Amino acid sequence: MIPDDRALVDRFLDMLAAEAGAARNTLLAYRADLEAAAASLPAIGGASSDQLSTLGGAWSDLAPSTVARRSAALRRFYGFLHEEGLRGDDPSAALPRPATERPLPRILDPHEVEAVFREVEDRAASGQPIALRNLALLELLYGSGLRATELVSLPRNALRRQDPFLILRGKGAKERMVPISERAHAAVAAWLPHVPAPSGWLFPGGKTHLSRMRLFQLVREMAGLAGIAPDRVSPHVLRHAFATHLLSNGADLRVLQALLGHADIATTQIYTHVDSARLVELVNQRHPLATNGRTV
Repeated sequence: MIPDDRALVDRFLDMLAAEAGAARNTLLAYRADLEAAAASLPAIGGASSDQLSTLGGAWSDLAPSTVARRSAALRRFYGFLHEEGLRGDDPSAALPRPATERPLPRILDPHEVEAVFREVEDRAASGQPIALRNLALLELLYGSGLRATELVSLPRNALRRQDPFLILRGKGAKERMVPISERAHAAVAAWLPHVPAPSGWLFPGGKTHLSRMRLFQLVREMAGLAGIAPDRVSPHVLRHAFATHLLSNGADLRVLQALLGHADIATTQIYTHVDSARLVELVNQRHPLATNGRTV
């Protein structure tokens, strides 16, 4: 990337950090996509519509999702340049727009989640610290829809008994309110006496807190106890289950967006497709016409 282009990208990233509150990983991802795009252009800052129209061919071997992501980064970059008066036009209409189909998230049925809870609760009844910790992790994952990073990095005193919620700082340093059920409060209260005194984390591990990888392993182990294939389960699958089960029981989509911490409701709307897909599957399996070989 030529020096002038690098300076423009730096200004763009400074704007994202200052005005949009973009997280460090988000800024790194934008930089990587813009640098990759620059490799296919004479100059990214001054690229013409004709030059941008050639990117579809240059990126023909890439996955549609990668092309869409790079195009989105360039689109925002050129919008910034135009708004700031750094160029007189916005050529982003010429960028490739691949058709991408967003995959439906994997989820568990409510009865499968209940089976996992039964197994974990039975072990927690023994009072063993590890079993109590696992139940607290499970309650917060499925009961509150926390992201893995949010869960493992909870401070020791994050939950207060008198509060039915906690305030989290999630992606993009955005704060949101997360519900904490009585069950989760009880599980955490049972686990807290076993948290080592020097630790400032609710779920300590190693020199800091439990790692995301270790959480991933623990969730799979819990699923295995209930006879569920471990490769079907992850912390994110439980977050998806939290969202889908709430929606199927009448939760408002905007409320769900706030609970999950989604900046764009389009991200939350994926759960309406999951619910619809499951309804179609139910009709095909249980409707009387299904016995006649007819399906929706």
